[in-house]
Amino acid sequence: MSDKICGSCLCGAVTYEVVNDFKRFYFCHCGQCQKITGSAHAANLITEPDAIKWTAGEAHKKQFNYPDRDFTVVFCTECGSGLPFVTKSGKALIVPAGSLDAQPNIQLNDNIFWAERASWYDDGKQANQCDGFPN
Repeated sequence: MSDKICGSCLCGAVTYEVVNDFKRFYFCHCGQCQKITGSAHAANLITEPDAIKWTAGEAHKKQFNYPDRDFTVVFCTECGSGLPFVTKSGKALIVPAGSLDAQPNIQLNDNIFWAERASWYDDGKQANQCDGFPN
């Protein structure tokens, strides 16, 4: 598949193009992903490390490698949005699904680190659904 889709940070300072041929799609509920996202889970797509082309703003990328663990986060220095990165092993590109400007080629495969999910996650799925702010 040679289709490509674009992605960006919230403020648009960093943009990229990625081959839309993702191999896996995970919601990761581990404690580290909760801290990084400030939410119940990360939504990460996995693909080949050379599938990305940065189109603008590479100087606005900042990388944090968690000490003594194979754990990385990359974000925009202007707005803090999560951005794609190649794993420390160099074997995969991790793309935060929310940074894409279009739909990926696959649906969610797995909820990983389910035992670590936030205690409020299951209750949250039962909450009211609103198209905007509640009245």
